[in-house]
Amino acid sequence: MRPGRGLRVAMATPAIGRRRTASCLRTVVFLFLVTFVWLQLHVASLSGNRQAPGGDAPEGNDSTAAILSMVPQVLHKFLTPKPRNSSHAVGATNASDTAASGRAPFNISEIRRNIERYNDMQQVLNEELFGPVQNDSLIIVVQVHTRIIYLRHLIVSLAQARDIETVLLVFSHDYYDEEINELVQSVDFCKVMQIFYPYSIQTHPKEFPGESPGDCPRNIKKEQARDMLCNNALYPDLYGHYREAKFTQTKHHWWWKANRVFSQLEVTRNHTGMVLFLEEDHFVAEDFIHVLRLMERTCRTSCDRCNILSLGTYLKTYNYYGDSKKKEAQRALKRHQTFSPGSIPPSWNFQVLPTLYQHYQKAEVAPWVSSKHNMGMAFNRSTWQDICHCAEFFCTYDDYNWDWSLQHISQGCLEHKLYAMVMKGPRVFHIGECGVHHKKANCESTAAISKVQQVLKYASKHLYPNYLTLTVTNTNKKQKLRKGNGGWGDLRDHQLCINMTRMGR
Repeated sequence: MRPGRGLRVAMATPAIGRRRTASCLRTVVFLFLVTFVWLQLHVASLSGNRQAPGGDAPEGNDSTAAILSMVPQVLHKFLTPKPRNSSHAVGATNASDTAASGRAPFNISEIRRNIERYNDMQQVLNEELFGPVQNDSLIIVVQVHTRIIYLRHLIVSLAQARDIETVLLVFSHDYYDEEINELVQSVDFCKVMQIFYPYSIQTHPKEFPGESPGDCPRNIKKEQARDMLCNNALYPDLYGHYREAKFTQTKHHWWWKANRVFSQLEVTRNHTGMVLFLEEDHFVAEDFIHVLRLMERTCRTSCDRCNILSLGTYLKTYNYYGDSKKKEAQRALKRHQTFSPGSIPPSWNFQVLPTLYQHYQKAEVAPWVSSKHNMGMAFNRSTWQDICHCAEFFCTYDDYNWDWSLQHISQGCLEHKLYAMVMKGPRVFHIGECGVHHKKANCESTAAISKVQQVLKYASKHLYPNYLTLTVTNTNKKQKLRKGNGGWGDLRDHQLCINMTRMGR
């Protein structure tokens, strides 16, 4: 070895280091991309293979097939229309139905006779299978118009409810249709009765309470109406408009059916239990009877002033799935005490405040508010008698909505105001896309039905609570009497409404 020269040691130059770093980065990026692609394919595969119980349709699909897949096979009969033939022609409602059936639909006189016959018979179907109605049996009253698609799904949801065989299910119709009648009469899971509102637009197409040729046009001025000498010229509503039968009918029908059930049916003469009011475009959870009974017991022990029970909410006010995720995150917090803020999934999927999402066994006590507590509401004969004493307040209030009219008598007539116990976790949902006020291009959309089915599927482990925890809202604020929405200024509507209660008495 020459003096002054040591051993040659290989040192990494800056260029070599940069090459190694770039190589490592490329490897990391490649592994990340491979992992990402694999995860995407795996998630897609899981989503594609994930099946709803008993069917082949993937979750999130709101097609008819997907909805059927979430319904037990034995209940498909309620969702599948029967082929129409001459024996089923009496309910034909349009030219195509009539042509397919081979005969003309019933005329008005025949429909009136059939309605009178049904109302006189007061027949309870399936009584021989499930026994007579008891004084404390739950009675469910469904207000039915013409939306048979939604009615089919309501019936399916009722069929899956626990203890449904103990109830009397009353369908109250304001339209006579044989296809709807056949559907109702095919219900075989509980006792069933049909009642028919006898003063409908269908049975009075050219006379009050329908649209009479002599009635004043809606938007005509009162002075013009007087000059025309039209029937109701002196009685516009508080906004200067004249009555429209399609709007007044709903309030009349609701008031008539309540009087009918509490005061005119032989089977309910001595009934003291709860009466639950539903509509054709509602959908119930399988534990709604269990929860209603739990609410009733809780009222007796913890809320003497609660005289209305409310099971329902509109779809945009609650999501069980988000609520369950929130509780899981809270439990994780107690176990680990540390977590990132992003680890709690949001519990509000429909743009409402998270404070609405309380535990599923909680109920709120609050003054009854028509816009919040009018769906899936139940009360007993004692509450009805209080309401009846304020019949004139209800029947003369210039508002065509039955729920606004009910709130009006609570604020201005009842000695004991209407107080509601309301489930935070709803058991009744609204699935109707179209109605009196709202029309869409497709009024048979299955999206809302599919959404409710998914919500209830996720909620299944939270159903059937053993107890209720009550929260009481601040009731010190005095509510002022509200101005009505109009549509109810005609004295003939006032008198017809009042007479329904007098007939019941």
